[in-house]
Amino acid sequence: MSEEPTAYDRLLALLDEGGAQYRVLEHAPEGRTDVVSGYRGNPVEQAAKCLVVMVKIGKKTSRYFLAVVPGDARVDLAGLKERAGGTYVSFASTDRAEALAGSVSGTILPFAFHPDLELLVDPALLEHQEIFFNAARLDRSLALNTKDYMRLAQPRVQTITAA
Repeated sequence: MSEEPTAYDRLLALLDEGGAQYRVLEHAPEGRTDVVSGYRGNPVEQAAKCLVVMVKIGKKTSRYFLAVVPGDARVDLAGLKERAGGTYVSFASTDRAEALAGSVSGTILPFAFHPDLELLVDPALLEHQEIFFNAARLDRSLALNTKDYMRLAQPRVQTITAA
């Protein structure tokens, strides 16, 4: 009986199969974007900060979004609620976010492997040649070519940062 592949394994398989240009960066365990950017040596605005947001649509339906923004930006929750036609918005509970993302908080990937997670990326992150993010592990990150990210992740691009 084989084990389910980890989010890290799924990510590397996707990138390798897709011929992506990336580098694996090992560092001290850290999940905070600003701190880990210092460890990696990348500008914080090139870091992909990944947050799971829950939007209630009516009384019984919730949609989950994986909001990917530059590391120095904040997610515009009110704008996301409005665009989704929601009545309520919040960050997903840690348990729900980790279940949908397949990794612990602080290591959530800018890829949606779960069918209930809609991937949104802010265009400001895509202005850089490479993006940086924790690779579903606190002690390992990736520097990924942005064009390869767009081709393989296929996110919906829209402004989701707060002014």
